[in-house]
Parts: sequence; C-alpha cells; structure tokens
Amino acid sequence: MKNLVVLILMFNCQALLAQPTNSAIDSVILLPNGWKLSPYGTQVPLGDLPLHIAVSKNGKLAAVTNNGQSSQSIQLIDVARKKVVATIPIAKSWYGLAFSNNSKFLYASGGNDNRIMKYAVKQESLEVMDSIYLTTLKKALVSPAGFALDEVNKKIFVVTKEDSSLYILQEGNKSTPLQFKLPAEGYTCIFSTDKKILYISCWGAAKICRFVPATNSFLEPILVGTHPTDMVLNKKGTLLYVANAEDNSVSVIDTKNEKVSETLNAALFPNALPGSTTNAVALSKDEKTLYIANADNNCLSVFDVSVQGSAKSRGYIPTGWYPTSIAVLGKQILVTNGKGMTSLPNPAGPNPMNIKQAVHYQLADTGTRILNQYIGGLFTGTLSFIPEPSTTELSILSQKVYANTPYSKAKELLANGEKGNPIPMNVGDASPIKHIFYIIKENRTYDQVLGDVPGGNGDTSLVFFGKYYTPNQHKIVNDFVLLDNFYVDAEVSADGHNWSMGAHANDFLEKTWPTSYGGRGGGYYAEGLREIANNKNGFIWDHCKRNGISYRSYGEFGSNATANIKALEGKMCAGFTGWDMKTPDTTRYSQWVQDFDSLVAINQVPQLSTLRFGNDHTEGMKKGALTPYAHVGDNDYAVGLFLEHLSASPIWKESLVLIVEDDAQNGADHVDAHRSTGYLVGPYVKRNFIDHSMYSTSSFLRTIELVLGMPPMTQYDAAASSLWRSFTSVPDFTSYKVLMPKVDLSARNTTASAWQESSEKFNFAKEDGVPDREFNEVLWYGLKGTGRAFPAPTRMGFLNVSKSSGDKDD
Repeated sequence: MKNLVVLILMFNCQALLAQPTNSAIDSVILLPNGWKLSPYGTQVPLGDLPLHIAVSKNGKLAAVTNNGQSSQSIQLIDVARKKVVATIPIAKSWYGLAFSNNSKFLYASGGNDNRIMKYAVKQESLEVMDSIYLTTLKKALVSPAGFALDEVNKKIFVVTKEDSSLYILQEGNKSTPLQFKLPAEGYTCIFSTDKKILYISCWGAAKICRFVPATNSFLEPILVGTHPTDMVLNKKGTLLYVANAEDNSVSVIDTKNEKVSETLNAALFPNALPGSTTNAVALSKDEKTLYIANADNNCLSVFDVSVQGSAKSRGYIPTGWYPTSIAVLGKQILVTNGKGMTSLPNPAGPNPMNIKQAVHYQLADTGTRILNQYIGGLFTGTLSFIPEPSTTELSILSQKVYANTPYSKAKELLANGEKGNPIPMNVGDASPIKHIFYIIKENRTYDQVLGDVPGGNGDTSLVFFGKYYTPNQHKIVNDFVLLDNFYVDAEVSADGHNWSMGAHANDFLEKTWPTSYGGRGGGYYAEGLREIANNKNGFIWDHCKRNGISYRSYGEFGSNATANIKALEGKMCAGFTGWDMKTPDTTRYSQWVQDFDSLVAINQVPQLSTLRFGNDHTEGMKKGALTPYAHVGDNDYAVGLFLEHLSASPIWKESLVLIVEDDAQNGADHVDAHRSTGYLVGPYVKRNFIDHSMYSTSSFLRTIELVLGMPPMTQYDAAASSLWRSFTSVPDFTSYKVLMPKVDLSARNTTASAWQESSEKFNFAKEDGVPDREFNEVLWYGLKGTGRAFPAPTRMGFLNVSKSSGDKDD
C-alpha cells in the first residue's frame, strides 16, 4: 500500500496493569468508534466494568464494585497511596455499595443472588460478615441495585432492577423483608438529611419516587428526565441533583417545594442529540461545584451551582472510557472509568495476558492448557484521581475534551463528502440511490473472514473462513470495495443490534449485558425485548416513520409478523424467519424473494429494507448440527443469491446494499477486537477499490440517513463519517453473478471430541446464548486442530485515513 497513514497507539497495556500512570494533557488515545481519550489525572487499574465508587467516612479508603463479564469483585483502594490494597471476588454483584458511618463495615449488592453482602473492613482486607437475602427463592428475578443504610434502626432500604421494587431488610432478622412495588426498575436511593424521606431513582420511569419510612407509604413522585440514575443531596437537604442518562441532563430538585427548580444541560452543545449518557453526579466539598459524568462523551461536565436556580457551566474534564461514578474527597475527584483506557487487539482470541480472565481447556490428546481471549472481558476499568482544576486549567481541559469529540451540532446537517457524490453532504439533498437494503450478520471479525485478501490489513494466520468458504464475500470486496478499517460500535449482540439499528446502546444495556454474558443471571434485553433497553428516540425505523420514509424489516427486531417494537407493527415480512439456527439463510433468502417480488410487481418496494442473515454465527462443533463451514457457506451463498436476484430486478439501478456484522465477538483480530467485516454493493459503489478510511457501525447508519434525506439519530451517527469515499457518481449497472459454494452446505458435525462435548452444552436458541470466549476456542481447535495454537499478540493500531485511500493497484 502506498500513501497509507497509520496512527499507531503506543500504549503499554502491561504497564497500565502494573501501576498507576499519570496522563499528560497532550496524550491522545484513539478508540475504534473514532472518539478519542486524554484521561486526566493519575490512573489506577481496576477490575472489569467498575460501576460504583464509595468512600469511607474517615476518608482513608475507597471501595469499587466491578460488575463485568469476566470476574466480578469488590476492591479496596488506599486513597493516600492511590493503590488497590484488596480485591475480594464476589459471585454476583451489581452497583450497590456503601460504607457504614464508622467505616468499619462495607455493604455491597449481591446482584442476581438477590442479597446484600456485609463485609468487615480489617486493615487492608475485607471479611464476609453476613449475607442478607431479599428472597430465598433461587429462580426469583430480583437483583438488588442501589441501597441506603438506616444504621440507627439497623435497616437497609434496597431498590431492585428486575422486579422493580423497594425492599426493607432488617439486619439480624431473617424474616421475610417488606416489599413495595415501584413504577419501574430502580437504580439507587438516598435518604433526606432527616431520614424522613427516601428518594428513589426509577430508572425506567423518568421519576423520583418518595417513600416515607414512618408510614411505609409513597408520596407523589417528582418527574425528571429519562433514565434517572445517580443522585446527590446537598448537606442542608434542600437540593437533590439527579443524573438523567438518556437526556444529557441533570434535574435539580428543590426538596422543600417538591419540584424541579432547574435542569442542567451536561452535553457539550446546546440541544445536543441523545448520546452523552449523563449517569453520575457528585458535589465538591464546599458544594459550589457539581461534577457530572458523561459516560459516552468520556468526560466530566463541571457546573457552578453556588447560586440556587442559576447554575452555570464552567467546562469539562477529560476522563477514561465510559465514566460511571464520581466521588469527591477534599480537593480530589475520583472517577471510575467503566471500560478503562483503550481498546485492544485480540489476536489470541481472548487474552492470555490476564490469567484471571482466561478460560482453560484440558485437551485429552495433548494435555495442553489453552488460554482464550474474549472481548467481553478485555477492557478492564480504571480509577482516575483528578486534582480539582483551577479556572485556567479547566479551560485547557475543556479544549482537550472538544478536540477529542468528533460530534458537533454543525455535523448534524452537514456531513463530510464531495460535490456530486451519491452520498449527499447536506441533509435533504437528493441522491440517485432510492432503495437501501441493510443486512445484519452475526459476530465475525475482519481477520476471521477477510484476513487473506491481498491489499488489506489482514493477518492470514487468523483466518477461519477465507475465500474457499466465503467466495461471494470475497468476490464483493474484490469487485467492489474492501473496507479493512471498519469497527463495530458494540462488544456483543446484546448491544450490537441496538447499535446497528439505533447508533447507540443506552446505559441500561451497557451496564447489564456483562452480567448476563458472564453467566450470572439476567436475560437478553436488546432488539426491543425490554422497554428500558430501547433508545430514547427509538431506532432507524422510528426515524424513518418520523421523516416519512417507507421501510420494512425481515427478521430484525422480530420474526415473521411479530414485531418487538411499535414502529415495526405491520412492517415485518410475515413469512421471514428471525433468529433460528435451524433455518438456513438460503431459506431466508427464498422467503425474502417471495415478498420482494410481490412488492416489485405493485411498485411498493420500500426505501429501506432491513434483513437478518445471521447463520455465520454457527453452532460450533455440536454433534449433529451443521458444521461451522456449512453454516458460514450457507450464509455466504444466501448473500450471493440475494445480490444476484436484486441486481436482476428493475430497481437495481437505484439500489444500494450495505452489510455489517452486529458485533465482532466471535473471533480474533490483530488490529482490534472491534474490527469486523463490512460490505458495499450497488451501481454507485466504486469497483476494485480499497478504502482504508476508519469507519464504524454508525458510519453505515449515517450513510443510510444521508441517502434517504434524514438527519442523524444520536451523537454517534452525527459524528461518524459516511462511506462517501467508496462511492462514485459514474454508475456501473453490471449485475452480480453468484458464486456457488465449494463446501457441503448439508454437512454435519459427526466426530466426537473435547470441542464437540463443549458445544453440546451451548444454547443456540437465542442470540449469544453461548459463552463466547469458550465458543471462540471451540471453533479454533475444532476447525484447525489442536496442533495450531493461538498466535501470540504482535501489534495494535488503527488506520486513520482522512483522504481517498486508493485502488487495488496501490
């Protein structure tokens, strides 16, 4: 390749895991979504997905609860030394955390074990003292979240996110606790200064509920923004600050007058689109400054709240990736960064560098123990110790935050591009493309499928399903465009389908899928299956409906005629099968053909069609199931048949096909665990071209929106570059000719092996119902044999090209 600009991220991950680091203000870490980090302060490595920090009353210790997919734990940090002094594994946990007033005890939520754990704090360790259950029913869906301690009466007031309740536990009393229903999922709760009222953030109801312990009754709730999460009360008890994760805002409640007195816009721009994910708040020691965590903007928003009713923005502080909780101790601001400091490659499939997160297999024939990387546990969190900045320092820090942020209000209506390109720059400008077909596949990395393509940034040693198994996908990238610098915005399918259809996964999904994927309870809540997990403004179909764009869905967010969201009611193809590994994708193709041809006949083909071809997920080595090669071959053939049929239709000249994986969790990649395959096909797509530009899932959605004349849905698609560099104003109407599969599409797994036995335990009845870190390894050794070990990590980096990248001759 010539004229290739490569931005290598020289980030020493092993050093980060070993000791605290001080980040310079001019440091920049590029994320796979195109946003950047310049984390300020001293960084202390934590566990997987830290969600909450609590500081002891004596100010000597901080505690963090790690609630990720891999190992869950409670950690103690010596504040003066900025050092983790104890890590205590916990079977299941989630968010809730509090020290006793005398700093001698620590309480933590036991997550889907439906209990509150009580620990004695002894020097630099924790000792389990009690386990207080909300219910003893093993299969009960309760899941305690935040809680508040009434130490005088030895009571714990706990809100729950699964059965939407308030429980009152009595320490030392094993009788059934009192239970009161909430209008929606609870996030946390906090007492008024006189303990007469318990304020509860109802995560899924846009309400702050008020419970009176003396009478065990509720007062009228106070309406706030969407997804109220963390809260902080001033010392006088007169002002309650509530973070609204879906509204980019903080509601300030005047507790005396029982109403919201003002709303603080925590986003980087006025009237910003959804996507800041404002999810935590803390007051400075003098209570004149409010710090607000914007998880998806990777920053703190700082407000002067010294004058009641007249709060003013002071600026922003850059943090690590996805800040989730804030505590203030003197002149220090402590921030937990849920995803840590950087994204990483996973060339060994899931991570041999961290033994605690590894999965071990004993191979019967060799006795070898194998370590396996997995994206779900690859990005461990950090704790930032941030010195309270002066006005001058805050100005500099604010400039850094803006420099790191690709989103702006101007980009909402004007995108990058070139005059005359089929992908418009101005929202509402005409395009020669009138019909878009958006196909979602399942879970593959770039190196797994396209690592063997000449001219692309591939690693041939990581190829699973190369040209022999995916001839049509290889034909696409050779005849049309190869995208070798495309990254999914998600980690797994639970957030992947929402990202693919909504350019965002909200705070509920981001904070709960790791528990489910780690086998600690909970369900699959994406794709419209649970209201609280839906994006505030819906998905691409809701957006089409608002903008008068016709649309139809084939298997995405529903199956056959059953829709998971209201916008798709009456818009689902009644004969198209959704997720079902027993139904071949070639069968889905046939189902689509029947519907498509009927629409063509009456000139009613919608402007946007979304389709699901997901059998490249495979069923591993499960005995009797189709082999991974058969599943992938079937998926590839279905894509080829689809393109052939569409290109022979009367609407081909005005059509565009976009194909992505919802996530990249089922494999290895030498650049980044988020790097995946993306495909473009149509008359206005360039031929024999390699585009090295950095793109994300949101880039595909931005392209759809610009072609159909719609503004972006969230900050992410607004910030993303469209795919305009891969398009030409000179169309080529040559039809596509499908390539026949070289593999037997009916071949089934027959050989008994350790990998087959592992596959028998997997649940393929739903998306990501299998433990994917194990699944990755089953595929590797089941297909390549035990003689091929996972390659060691070699390099990392992102290609960051801002200009046209070149053709196949480069």
